[in-house]
Amino acid sequence: MEFGVGYFPTHDAMRPGEVARRVEERGQDAIFFAEHTHIPASRETVYPGGGQLPRKYWHTYDLFVALTAAAAATSRLRVGSGICLVTERDPIVTAKEVASIDHLSGGRFEFGVGAGWNREEMANHGTDPRTRMRLMSDRVRAMQAIWTQDEASYSSEFVKFDRIWSWPKPAQKPWPPVLVGGEGPTVLDRVLAYGDGWFPNYSASVPGRIAELRARADRPLQVQVITAPADPRVLEQLAEAGVHRASTWLPSGPWSVVEAKLIRWESAIAEFNGR
Repeated sequence: MEFGVGYFPTHDAMRPGEVARRVEERGQDAIFFAEHTHIPASRETVYPGGGQLPRKYWHTYDLFVALTAAAAATSRLRVGSGICLVTERDPIVTAKEVASIDHLSGGRFEFGVGAGWNREEMANHGTDPRTRMRLMSDRVRAMQAIWTQDEASYSSEFVKFDRIWSWPKPAQKPWPPVLVGGEGPTVLDRVLAYGDGWFPNYSASVPGRIAELRARADRPLQVQVITAPADPRVLEQLAEAGVHRASTWLPSGPWSVVEAKLIRWESAIAEFNGR
């Protein structure tokens, strides 16, 4: 099983290229950056994590700018979105950004996607929260058409364009892994419909749902888990369930703060590997 980290690349903490370089040097396999274009000041939507929403949510660099810095600062590390809120993004522009980073990095990009949880945030982008799952499906499928067709066309409920040219194409074929985030009751349907893998937050129910996904799938599908705790027993459970990579979140801050959490994560990995 591989290991990685997640990070909110805020402007007042370690820069995204520097944290990526450090975790690559320490032997991690991947880094994922969070995305929020903004956070509405109204705060009507309840934070899923409970309590007050951490300030890092509205202090991040643009996702693809941060990913570019991380890719440029590293040579081996996989760089990814954890997750990209495609319900808040134009699919033609996003397809170009994904393909550009994958091409420039030599095929090291992983595309975690999700519909989002903050209803006011998505509404500010013109997205109806009630139809966001269908919108995400259409936008991901449209991007897949752009990545694979020399002269791409797409027509659906939410996305329509006819005969466009868009280069570069991604270095990975047919496209960078599309990892569908979420833990809701219908998430496996979305993974099976247009994903290359499932990318849930860790919970005790994940191993059982992985078994369900495998039973329903008609093709190989990767499973990665983010928000994994630094617990070798949990890592063993995930490995036994067939998880490809487990990642944990690092705090946003100076290296002294980041390193302390990274050391705990490395210790759990070392204990797991020595089991």
